[in-house]
Amino acid sequence: MSEVHHAITAHINKQHAILKRFAALELERERRIDEAVERCRRGEPFTVEAINEVTKQMNELAAGGLVPARRYVTPEMVRDYVRQLEEK
Repeated sequence: MSEVHHAITAHINKQHAILKRFAALELERERRIDEAVERCRRGEPFTVEAINEVTKQMNELAAGGLVPARRYVTPEMVRDYVRQLEEK
């Protein structure tokens, strides 16, 4: 019985670590998206490479099925979002 308990505890701890890492990556991804949006709004050059590096890490975690995958961001997506913001 003890072995089963340890296995379950280890599994739960592993899932918790994945969830914590995913949440931290989500915050970092949003921060990088905000930076790209602000640069685009100011008419400055921007890239999405940093966003997509975080997205890649998130999608690697998502491969296990515990957390959702995220879409990769294109420069056009950022520009479209900025246009939507400006129309409001």
